[in-house]
Amino acid sequence: MRALAERPALSVYRAKLAGKASLTPEAEIDLAQRYRQGDRKAGDQLIEACLPFVLTIAFEYRRWGLPMEDVIQEGNIGLLKAAERFDPSRACRLATYAAYWIRAEIREFVARGYRIVRLGSSKSERRALRAYRTTSQDPAELARVSGMSPDRVEALLPLLASRDVSLDREIGDGGMTHGDLLASDRESPEDAACAADERDHRHQILVRALAELSPRERRIMDLRWLSETPATLEEIGADFGVSKERVRQLEERAKNRMRVRIEELRGETSTSP
Repeated sequence: MRALAERPALSVYRAKLAGKASLTPEAEIDLAQRYRQGDRKAGDQLIEACLPFVLTIAFEYRRWGLPMEDVIQEGNIGLLKAAERFDPSRACRLATYAAYWIRAEIREFVARGYRIVRLGSSKSERRALRAYRTTSQDPAELARVSGMSPDRVEALLPLLASRDVSLDREIGDGGMTHGDLLASDRESPEDAACAADERDHRHQILVRALAELSPRERRIMDLRWLSETPATLEEIGADFGVSKERVRQLEERAKNRMRVRIEELRGETSTSP
């Protein structure tokens, strides 16, 4: 787990917020009303007054080993969302209303940052993740707290217990890293040879099917499907001295004949010894 010692920037930020005076209910209502009417400066004052509250909630998540600056920033995003939706006429303080939004943003960040492998995408997984880090790690207890089945909890435990490992981290003294153990995404020589054989096989079948068409049908398929710049039905019709509709009929017949013949040839090759 990352060290929990505060960085200088975070200490300065905390000291700066410690000197901020809280708003009275009346002042908060006035600022909120002005903010809803479009006064951005009033909104800034309203939000800044609640920043110490974000800090308090953010430090509830310090045990997760994530950078506190990032956790606080996520909480601030939640505060901004809450301030935009805050209705002072409901007789509720902004801090009370914003607590949900602040925690929601932080929890989402924690669930994303705890592992590269996605964990915490459902409410039950988030409950299990939170319970694992804060209370009992017994599978039966995690199942009870999260509402998941014991089998699901057992399957999640390895993910809950482990952390991500840098691919650049060396293994032993040989200079090998965890990244060296990953399978290459390049095509293996065996796969490349098989793919080449398959392409050659398909090409041979296509050539045989084309050869069994009539000269006119083969010409149409060459011009319409095997050319880099396919000819239009009108152009082929003018060349053959027939209508566009007649070319379309010949093309459709040729395609159907080729489709049937290709299937037959595939069947023959698949059953041959």
